[in-house]
Amino acid sequence: MKSITKQDVQGYLNHFLNKQVFIHLETTTGSYSAHKDEKNMTVVAFIRNTKVTYHQAKITGNGPYRIGLKLEDGWIYAEGLTDWTFNEEGQLLTAGHNSEGQLAIALQISEKPFHN
Repeated sequence: MKSITKQDVQGYLNHFLNKQVFIHLETTTGSYSAHKDEKNMTVVAFIRNTKVTYHQAKITGNGPYRIGLKLEDGWIYAEGLTDWTFNEEGQLLTAGHNSEGQLAIALQISEKPFHN
């Protein structure tokens, strides 16, 4: 993965406009800190291979970045993104890493289901 360049990521977000795609959205905020201090609350959200069609997509911010995907009846939103790649399987993979390099959030978009 490489550091996010808004213009490049926006181009790939636009590539998937108005297509049925599979979304992977994961947050792991707190997962890495709970073992250091039991008082830290672990907060995790995980969605994998959910089919959606979005009609608008935008990446905003100055780093870390936010991506919003406008669906017919709502939004998918991810904040704290720092890195990205578009892989050989045609998948847009974005992620946010904390100051220690650990994954805090991932938003991935693909026309094919993600492998389990």
